[in-house]
Amino acid sequence: MNEGPGRQASPPPAASGRARDLDDAIARLRTSLGQHAGVVVAVSGGVDSLTLAAFAHETLGARATLVHAVSPAVPFAATARVKAFASEQQAPLVLLDAGEFADEAYRSNPANRCYFCKSHLYDAIRARFKVAIVSGANVDDLGDYRPGLLAARERDVRHPFVEAGITKARVRELARHLGLGEIAELPQAPCLSSRVETGIRIEGPALALIDAIETEIREALRPATVRCRVRQMGVVVELDEATLLSLGPDDRRAWMSRIAARTLAAGLIGPVDFEAYRQGSAFLHPRP
Repeated sequence: MNEGPGRQASPPPAASGRARDLDDAIARLRTSLGQHAGVVVAVSGGVDSLTLAAFAHETLGARATLVHAVSPAVPFAATARVKAFASEQQAPLVLLDAGEFADEAYRSNPANRCYFCKSHLYDAIRARFKVAIVSGANVDDLGDYRPGLLAARERDVRHPFVEAGITKARVRELARHLGLGEIAELPQAPCLSSRVETGIRIEGPALALIDAIETEIREALRPATVRCRVRQMGVVVELDEATLLSLGPDDRRAWMSRIAARTLAAGLIGPVDFEAYRQGSAFLHPRP
């Protein structure tokens, strides 16, 4: 049956419900941010922090400042993404060195390494800004072991997505709603230090090698997930199962030979291997 003049077909109930849920989440998020005269958004370059930055900039305008830590532990592509995002959004951006590499507690790579990293980051931000610091942590993060959240709590860092009850999936919905394009589909990408097995000292050249290897594989194979792990027994490249299965024996040997030459030049000793991706596989010690 044709619709009459001026009438529009109603959306499917499920779609309508999702839209209402997103609208409600947006309203809660706007309330959470609106209570602050100004905010500093700690932006790592991932979907969570960039989506929060976009929403904060839309809500607060120039009262929302983006801060991005430039560090050997931050992938080059993440820093480039943050710079491009700030330019496109015309949002104020401050780049800083948080100084975690001067802290042996961080460099020794204990199980709670992230606590020291975030402590330095938030302290460096607080030294420059007197407004509220906000992070892109979402509800799903609360169910994982994240020592950085303790550092945030000790420094009164706010988590607007958590306050608004927003999950990772809802963050991606919000990113699409805000028209953030490819940012909405960014895979999870923790810092490069997370690739180094617990207890192995964090070194800048090793992190640069990890970033370079992952970038090369990402461009050549287009995997859904890639992690270059530095372990006591050598270097392991983890790939999603589909990509791993697509590598024939000759291709795998060629990649292993190429990576082995680069790891040896970087001073890393041990064999190179490929494995299926396992989240957090470089984390060894029992979680407190």
